[in-house]
Amino acid sequence: MSESSTGAAAVEAVTEAASAAGNWRRAGVAGAAIGVIAAGAAAGVAIERLTVGRGMRKKARLALDASGPYGSLRGMPGTAYAEDGTELFYEVDEVEPDSDRAPRPRGLRGRRAPAPVTVVFSHGYCLSQDSWHFQRAALRGVVRAVYWDQRSHARSGRGVDQLERGVPVSIDDLGRDLKAVIEAAAPEGPLVLVGHSMGGMTTMALADQFPELIRERVVGVALVGTSSGQLGQVNFGLPVAGMKAVRRVLPGVLRALGSQAELVERGRRATADLFAGVIKRYSFSSKDVDPAIARFAERMIESTPVDVVAEFYPAFTEHDKAEALKHFADLPVLVLAGEHDMVTPSGHSEAIAERLPDAELVLVPDAGHMVMLEHPEVVTGRLVEFLARAGGVPVADGAAASRG
Repeated sequence: MSESSTGAAAVEAVTEAASAAGNWRRAGVAGAAIGVIAAGAAAGVAIERLTVGRGMRKKARLALDASGPYGSLRGMPGTAYAEDGTELFYEVDEVEPDSDRAPRPRGLRGRRAPAPVTVVFSHGYCLSQDSWHFQRAALRGVVRAVYWDQRSHARSGRGVDQLERGVPVSIDDLGRDLKAVIEAAAPEGPLVLVGHSMGGMTTMALADQFPELIRERVVGVALVGTSSGQLGQVNFGLPVAGMKAVRRVLPGVLRALGSQAELVERGRRATADLFAGVIKRYSFSSKDVDPAIARFAERMIESTPVDVVAEFYPAFTEHDKAEALKHFADLPVLVLAGEHDMVTPSGHSEAIAERLPDAELVLVPDAGHMVMLEHPEVVTGRLVEFLARAGGVPVADGAAASRG
């Protein structure tokens, strides 16, 4: 079956599912309640219930899983080791074997770089390196790129400090993890750092702890849909009074979720249609987002264990790296966000740009938190132009890459 016909079948399945009525049994309602709490912990939001037949929803999800190649791109695998011994999985896409295509920075401390620029992509909370699918497809063979999975996410190992020692995870931990990945996958040569959401915070934490690395090797930074702090004030589209109530009870809810992970996962699976609704609402703004892309995002998020969801969430309220931005002041910086991002609102990107007055600020209309999936042509084009300015992509190849 062709990709277009499979996609049509997926859309038909979704339409059929939406018209089916479903009745929850009493046990199902209990599972739904647990699933709703789990989803809420992932985004700190209320859930809009979908009255959809569970069997039909499952059929639709399977059809959408088969409708596109999203997340299928692979590179040369490798493993880095964090300070606590956590295994960090990464993949490298090399430049095609043509010396004319190997990008060199325009200037690195006044001398020609001995190695090509490496672009390091860091993903967001409850996602994976596959969230960069469209950008990866455009840049393959054009730049040397490293994609990695954050600790406890996707194919990286569970955080050793968290799993074995009960140590809370912090954004600083993630900054040190990024340092370990760089040392393993790109031990020499100039770097461009690209981070989405939690990945952008990871990049800031790297700069805060290792400013000498930024001074000596980094030639550009792109921060996508992220924040330098004050995330505890985000209301996720809820009334202010309602969000205050959520913040009061959320710490206790998270502790309970983490201690009952197996039970919560069962409830989460039982309420997959509810979970799909919250993911779409808080990931995208466009009403006509491709159902296969929406399902791709859903699949990444639902694969993150609920105890990992609970484990990471407190780190965001403590995140404050506004002062670390000064380490990017002399570099080319791209700050990009969806105008309707409800997770890390675009105002947070504007605040970053205010501290970096020479940065390029791009706010994408009709876009939410997953802007690189929702409007890939805009994000990829801006990123390629930025890489060309930073010396990370030859101009001719950059123009070809931005066209997809």
